[in-house]
Amino acid sequence: MSRIGKKPVAIPAGVTATIEGGQLSVKGPKGTLAMPLRDEISYTLENDGISVQPANKTKAARAFWGMQRTLVQNLVTGVTEGFSKKLLITGVGYRANSQGKNLKLQLGYSHDVDYAIPEGIEIKTPDNTTVEIIGIDKQKVGQVAAEIRRWRKPEPYKGKGIKYDGEFIFRKEGKKK
Repeated sequence: MSRIGKKPVAIPAGVTATIEGGQLSVKGPKGTLAMPLRDEISYTLENDGISVQPANKTKAARAFWGMQRTLVQNLVTGVTEGFSKKLLITGVGYRANSQGKNLKLQLGYSHDVDYAIPEGIEIKTPDNTTVEIIGIDKQKVGQVAAEIRRWRKPEPYKGKGIKYDGEFIFRKEGKKK
């Protein structure tokens, strides 16, 4: 039994949800999100929220149950509050600057890295070493953060690179003389 799947997803005021054509659409103050529905799971709109239950007693239905409930919750949270990730840049001369629909990264390469910001994502740079990625789709926000981080992963000796806020980098001791 899925413990998280048993709980219905609460729909706050100002948010509307509709199920039609094999798709769940959630509309809120920040925008509209949709996700395809799985055949193994039955979704029902109730007055207090969206209930997610397995459609049959197969192992696959039970496996998808909790995950599908969490995906529905992410839709509701995205259209009400949104999601954000924060990246920290460490290193001498490493910096980031948001310019319109591009993010310019200087990461110690012979050239600057220009990252095109995808649709539905907003990137802010409060200072040269901080990048904030904001959007309503949790998967897209995480994917953009991972793509930016991939340009220069943090290394274990000096800790230089791009890391998530709150990420711990295991440090190694250098060569001994």
